[in-house]
Amino acid sequence: MNELFQEFQQFRKILCVCPCCGEIVRVSDLRLKAKGPAVRTWLDDYRDKEKKINRREARFDEREEGLREQARERGRKLAERVFNQAILPSFKALKLDPFDMKPLLNPVDFVAFKGMTKKEYVSEILFLSKRYNRPALNLARKQIAQTVQEQKYDWQLARIDERGDIEFE
Repeated sequence: MNELFQEFQQFRKILCVCPCCGEIVRVSDLRLKAKGPAVRTWLDDYRDKEKKINRREARFDEREEGLREQARERGRKLAERVFNQAILPSFKALKLDPFDMKPLLNPVDFVAFKGMTKKEYVSEILFLSKRYNRPALNLARKQIAQTVQEQKYDWQLARIDERGDIEFE
């Protein structure tokens, strides 16, 4: 109620000139009456355009998820083509889904989770690397291979929250 009174008080500050007699009056004192239909203004055009845009947005919102899925599928196919062109021929022979491969780059080039994308389970985890003549890198890879062969590893799940804190489960 207080807001209405304040708004009314603001209307008392706005002055108008009567087009008929030239008298100066406050907006709050006016008793407006319209004869016939109101004259169309830029505001009417603006509101019509706004309604049209809102209808278009609503139609787009209905189709958006389908369009996004189509775009994702096109992106996956393109990524697979690009991946297959860029990948080493020896990796191609493994016939892995490119989306199952994750780049690490050091000390191994890729980790492949075979079956992760298109199946319900991962059937194999592969470490993939190109041969290099770098003693330090080769030593690190040899240590990884030995750790895996001797089963001296543990699976731990860590969650990182929005602040960057790590919590182990």
